[in-house]
Amino acid sequence: MTEPDTERSRDDDSVRVWLVERTYSDDELNLIILVYATEDGRYYHRRERALTSFTGPARATKAGLCVSPDAVGTVDDPETQARYATEATRMADEHTPDDEV
Repeated sequence: MTEPDTERSRDDDSVRVWLVERTYSDDELNLIILVYATEDGRYYHRRERALTSFTGPARATKAGLCVSPDAVGTVDDPETQARYATEATRMADEHTPDDEV
């Protein structure tokens, strides 16, 4: 994957993504799914956490992350892409990447 230069983070080997979605799983695993996306909505990064792992400062949810280009997928659905772009841009405008959200 070759991401646009505007999506690159502070170093050329990572991609800046912003929190766009937080979903609580209602199955027996009690997972929280965090979805981060680039500001253009074209790429996403997904993380899953056990609900019990959200205690303490080491597990804070950050507004933005730098991830490897290998750790992002493409968003193929135009509606989802537009929604991710809107939310990622809003997060980037209102937060620094290290803000806890």
